[in-house]
Amino acid sequence: MASAGSTTAFEATVTALAGRQGRTIVLLVLDGVGGYRTAHRASELSMARTPNLDELAATSALGLHDPVRRGITPGSGAGHLGLFGYDPLRYRVGRGTFTAAGLGVELTEGDVVARANICTLSEDGNIADRRAGRMSTEEATEVCDLVNEQSFGDVEVRLVVEMGHRALLLLRGAGLNPDIADTDPQRTNVPPLAPAPLSEAAVRTAETIGTVLARCRKVLAHRKSGNFLLLRGFDTRRELPPFPERYQVRAAALATYPMYRGIARLLGFETHHVRNLATAVRTLPELVRDGVEFVYVHVETPDLAGEDGDFEAKKTAIEAVDALVPAIRASGVEVLAVTGDHATPAQLSAHSWHPVPVLVHGGTAPADDIAAFDEVSCRQGSLGRFPAYELMPQLLAAAGRLAKFDGQRHGV
Repeated sequence: MASAGSTTAFEATVTALAGRQGRTIVLLVLDGVGGYRTAHRASELSMARTPNLDELAATSALGLHDPVRRGITPGSGAGHLGLFGYDPLRYRVGRGTFTAAGLGVELTEGDVVARANICTLSEDGNIADRRAGRMSTEEATEVCDLVNEQSFGDVEVRLVVEMGHRALLLLRGAGLNPDIADTDPQRTNVPPLAPAPLSEAAVRTAETIGTVLARCRKVLAHRKSGNFLLLRGFDTRRELPPFPERYQVRAAALATYPMYRGIARLLGFETHHVRNLATAVRTLPELVRDGVEFVYVHVETPDLAGEDGDFEAKKTAIEAVDALVPAIRASGVEVLAVTGDHATPAQLSAHSWHPVPVLVHGGTAPADDIAAFDEVSCRQGSLGRFPAYELMPQLLAAAGRLAKFDGQRHGV
């Protein structure tokens, strides 16, 4: 099993200082919540009506985090690793591996996986729609079945539906290597990219993927929508340092989307599939009463609206989260952090490099007396601007879960 990174002195010190006793923590992640102000329009977060988040902000510590580093646009996997305290530049895991974990697909040594978008190509071979109109999961299952009927010699190929237009491509066989460039150019009106090997060891794998895609093009040619695959995040089986051991907490994840349960599962969280945020909020008190000390709650809707370029829908999604904040606060949580894994501005219809607002409430977190939760207000807060992997120590400290640092090496 491949290791995805090595422990730094900072990480080892935080682990050595982490204790079993302290307050309960909830990390509420509004996927893609961040945006940015232009000369003509404020961000979705600042335009949304969020009385509960604004009230919370007045008695919280505010700041901005960079999911990876300044100027780098993150994928969702990298963004979440940062929030959980794993530097994405050190712990490099492809989206395919997270997706497999979320779907419960057990990977064996040497498997190669990738996240697949079922897309629509126009007659000229260019990408007309990267998401095939956000097709239903049922229709995507039909596409996967057509591909899975094919044979590819000594390499087993499986396409597993995830949700909607998203799927997992799994290759199993001897001599495979995941060092393959994405075939998804992440824009329309251009052709898909050819699977290109990034090392000599991956040449045969790239050729196999090329064969798979050519067959997909043939067997899906009769379809007007959902007639091809775009692939990204090639990887293999990975091992990550377990989150509960690193921070000495019993951790649980509440998420609707498989990939986010996959990230949590790879890190050793207890994972729970919930239908929506309202269900997650109803589940929170049960987890707290049961002794869970850290709960990660994921909300997908702001990101979906941002990727669709729908400013109003993203604003509405944020407002829907705000309406449930009182119930979250009443769940027994003692330290509450609210943030996102990255920005997805509607004006870009994509992830972006912009810093993400963060709020930390409760425990020993200071009150900045800034009565709004948005990008401009958070810029003025006491947390400042920091890389996302520094958030977890701040949450543990606010929860009274970090001992005093006495200068010893702590095994580093």
